[in-house]
Amino acid sequence: MPVEAVVFDIGNVLIEWNPERFYDARIGQQRRSRLFSEVPLLTMNDGVDRGDDFATSVSALAAAHPDWAEDIACWHDNWIEMASPAIDRSVRLLRALRARGVPVFALSNFGRATFDIACAHYPFLTEFDQRYISGHIGAIKPEPRIYELLESTCGVAPGGLLFADDRADNIAMAEARGWQVHLFDGPDGWAERLVAEGLLEQEEAA
Repeated sequence: MPVEAVVFDIGNVLIEWNPERFYDARIGQQRRSRLFSEVPLLTMNDGVDRGDDFATSVSALAAAHPDWAEDIACWHDNWIEMASPAIDRSVRLLRALRARGVPVFALSNFGRATFDIACAHYPFLTEFDQRYISGHIGAIKPEPRIYELLESTCGVAPGGLLFADDRADNIAMAEARGWQVHLFDGPDGWAERLVAEGLLEQEEAA
């Protein structure tokens, strides 16, 4: 079935998401490894992505782990440094698809507040035709509900969707639902896929 719309994940597809790198630079790799093993930062972040209040979640975690409170607070105060930089070629591909008139959707695990921060920092995140953000939906990938919502409201049949995500579990769920998929491992391969699908010409995908 021809591709009728392209669905982008955001983290590690359009912007880099690497809190470990941020903490390695701030406190060193050894201390960061201890932090991530002793404090459930990623579990807390999943809660934020489901819709938990960002500031409240970080403050509660810091209160529960006072020895790490200062470092935990960075998850809130320095969040945009963890979600950077933009992946420039991916952004160009997004805009090239839009220029071609191809509908583009966002399907991403993001908190409500963190997505607002990201949109202020990266204006291209406001350029999608439709956005499906987990914090507003109350479900995260790869849970079926977030895919179901996109399918029921985007106006395109599952087989006409081409979805790029950097996580195999998210891709597997979409593929099981009949979507066309691309496991993102860099913008070059993604560009090649979009050209191969006839969505962009080679020069448009440069």
